[in-house]
Formats: sequence, structure tokens, C-alpha cells
Amino acid sequence: MTQSTEQAPAEPSGPAIDPAAEQVTEAAPKTAKHDSEPKDKLRAFMNSGWGDIERTDASLRDVAAWTEKRRAALSQAFPGERLVIPAGTYKVRSNDTDYVFRPHTDYVWLAGDQTSDAVLVLEPNGSGHDSVLYFRPRSERSQGEEFWRDRMYGELWAGRRPSLTETAKEFGLETRHVDQLANALKGDVPTRVRRGEDSSLTAQLSGLKVDADRDHELAATLSELRLVKDAFEIEQLREACAITHRGFSDVLAEMEQVRKYGERWIEGTFWRRARAEGNDVGYTSIAAAGSHATTLHWIENDGPVTDGTLMLLDMGVENRNLYTADITRTLPVNGEFTPRQRELYQLVLDAQNAGIAALRPGVPFASGHQAAMEVIVNGLDAMALLPVSVDEALETVIYQRYTLHGVSHMLGIDVHDCAAARNEQYRGDLQAGYVLTVEPGLYFQAEDLTVPEDLRGIGIRIEDDILITDDGTENLSAAMPREIDAIQNWMS
Repeated sequence: MTQSTEQAPAEPSGPAIDPAAEQVTEAAPKTAKHDSEPKDKLRAFMNSGWGDIERTDASLRDVAAWTEKRRAALSQAFPGERLVIPAGTYKVRSNDTDYVFRPHTDYVWLAGDQTSDAVLVLEPNGSGHDSVLYFRPRSERSQGEEFWRDRMYGELWAGRRPSLTETAKEFGLETRHVDQLANALKGDVPTRVRRGEDSSLTAQLSGLKVDADRDHELAATLSELRLVKDAFEIEQLREACAITHRGFSDVLAEMEQVRKYGERWIEGTFWRRARAEGNDVGYTSIAAAGSHATTLHWIENDGPVTDGTLMLLDMGVENRNLYTADITRTLPVNGEFTPRQRELYQLVLDAQNAGIAALRPGVPFASGHQAAMEVIVNGLDAMALLPVSVDEALETVIYQRYTLHGVSHMLGIDVHDCAAARNEQYRGDLQAGYVLTVEPGLYFQAEDLTVPEDLRGIGIRIEDDILITDDGTENLSAAMPREIDAIQNWMS
């Protein structure tokens, strides 16, 4: 397969820090209602006796050269307009506990940074845009209470936050305190905002020259710019696939415990690998054994795993730069397919191979789906499961009772990547640099009286992550066994 020969763009120019950025009045710390007001002596003691914790090893990260190039592409799409892209903030799980923060995808793609409550602003100038990153750095320990009383941002409560200088050095961006953002957004400048991630930012936009109806164009454009992966992104996806492979192998190495504890053990075992080598799982793992495999997004993962049945594992590791794999394997619990399972699995595998073979630059996005469904429909016809002819089934998509979903979606920083792209993009042609899944499936519901009893409750899906190259495809997850004999050897 043709490998990407794209070279990293030149390193961005040196970072800048606004001289006034450090001169921000500290807000009252976010405390709980039962927290008592500290006495003056405690305040004085807490504000003294601390060593310097500024990092001296902060240096430009590899991603910075790529994010500069991405911001330039976005700048060209919206000349003369201010563009505001927030990272988002913490989301409440329950009461006063939050989910682990994960920044918005568009923000990560443009900034490289993963800090909460940050906002990237592209401010128009005469020739393009100046990029400024607003975020909440760690507070000074020589004054104020945030670092030891603030439950959300305080360093002694929530962990170390970077300084403005550290972030500027790492990402090649001008950095300012987020409290300066409100003033920066003033002025009669047409503004577009990536909405839905930060309610406090939305409140700051009141009275500004912002047209909410046009903001969807910013979201769509960002998704469309992200369709073609650069060389950095492709390497991230390779890494995510490799870690995911190791996570699947971890599960197979613990089948004795899987049989004892069921789907929960599968989910936990895979998550352990995701946290050890990556950031997290890229989406909630689907560990679906037996008839649970006929539910497309079975995420309860609380059922038994029984010999003689199949287990459908749809799981992906999100690496530390937040790119995720999305791989599915359907495996026999006892390590060997029955003749009936083998017949159905081979049909789905043949469909997947046909779908992958149909992909290359210049063909419609739907080509893989159409090729895979032709194989599925002919297979269903051979098993006498269709109430109509093959041609009529393909025309009416009556077969969808047993297939349910499309075969492909884009993949990248999000598992369903580039979701805001306009519909015509998904009706258009593939380009080199696209990464998409190919994942046909067959699902015979346990209560489906249109199929023989021995098929009921069986679900099979096979999914791989496919890079469109200059002259065809590369399967980024090819190292994971798919063929029947290879799977049985993997499990032995």
C-alpha cells in the first residue's frame, strides 16, 4: 500500500504571552457550602513557604506544527471573521461529582491542548488570523486561596494545571488568562462560535455581533476539514489500533475469569489496557455475549458468557492524543466455531472483504456498503431467509431486518468522526486520507419467527479501520485476526 509521504510543516513561530495575562484578579474560590471561612493566620501560612513549581522542561510538542497548519486552513475559510472554539468544561455525573474531563474534538484538532475551560480564539488581522489561547492557568501560591480551597481548579484539590508560559512553549500559541476573554470578544467583529460545549462562554456572547444561525457553518467546515487525516493523525490511529489489539488479547488471556464473571470482566479487562497505554476507551465498550450481540449498542455489559455461544466485542482504545480505534470481533466463547456459527461468520467476513475491496479514491462513500450488502443478500438467499428475490431485496432493502445499520462511518478523534459535515460529503467520493470503518453485521433476534430456531439470538459483526491511500486502502487493524482459523488459533 502507498504510505503517506506528507512532511510535517515548519515549526510555528515562537509563543507569545500577553504581558497583562498574569495580572488577573483571582475570583472567589469554588467551595462547598459547608466549608468554613479560613482564619487570617491560616491564609498567611498557606501563602508562604512554597518552592518554585514552574516546569523547566516544557518544549514544543510534535503536534504543534500540524495544528498551526490546521488553523491556517480554517482561517482561509472565514476571512475577516472572529472564530471562537471552546474546549468545554466538566460535566456533572451526580450532585457534586463530575465526569473525567475530555475536551471537544475541534478544539483538540486546532490547539493540540487538552486543558478544561479553555477557549481558542482566531482573531482576524489584515492577512488572516492571530490565534490566542485563553485558559485558566494554575494560581499563584504566594497570594489568594484558589490553589488550596477551590474544589474545581485548586491545585491541591484537583491537580496541577499548566502555567501560561508552559502552554505557550508546548503548543506555539499566544496564551492569556481566560478571565480576559470577555474583553477580547468585545468589538464590532463578525463572530462565529463552536456552540454547545461551554454555557459560560455562551453567556459572554450576549450583545456581541454573533449570528447563532451561522454558527453551524463553522461546525460543518471544521468537520469537513478533518475528513482528510494528515500524517500525524494517521500515526495516532495506527497506535490506537495496536493498543486495541493488545486489549483484545488481554481479554482472551483471561477467559477463565470471563466465564466466571461474564461481560463485566471483558469490559474491565479491556479498560485496564486502555488506561495503561492510552487515555481511555474511545467509546463505551460493547461486550455482548449470546443474544446480547443482537443489540447493536449493548453497553450494559452485565450478562453471562457461556460456552457454545458467541461474544461480540466492539471496543477501541483512545490514545493519549485522543485518537480512537473502533474494532469489532465476534468470537466463539469456547474457542471453536460450531458449523452453523462458522457458516454465518464466513458470510459476514466475505461481505466485509467485499466492502473493503470496493474502496479507493474517487468512488462514492457508499460503495463499501453496497458491495457488502450484495454479498449478505446473496448469502441470505442461499439460506432461504429472504421472502423476495435477491434483486427485489436489494431494491427494497428488506434485508435490513437482519443487518440494521450502514457499513461505514468516519473515524478519528471521535469514534463517529466529522459528524457535523454536510450530507453531501457522505454522498460524495472518497479521498486519500479518509479513515473509515467497514463493519457489516448479521443480527437474528431471539424472538424473530422468520428465521430458523437455531439462528435466533445470534449476532455477528466484524469491523476494521480502513485508511484510503493514493491507490487503494490500508487496513490499520489488519494485525488482529479475522479469518476463522486465525481466530481459533488466537484463542487457543
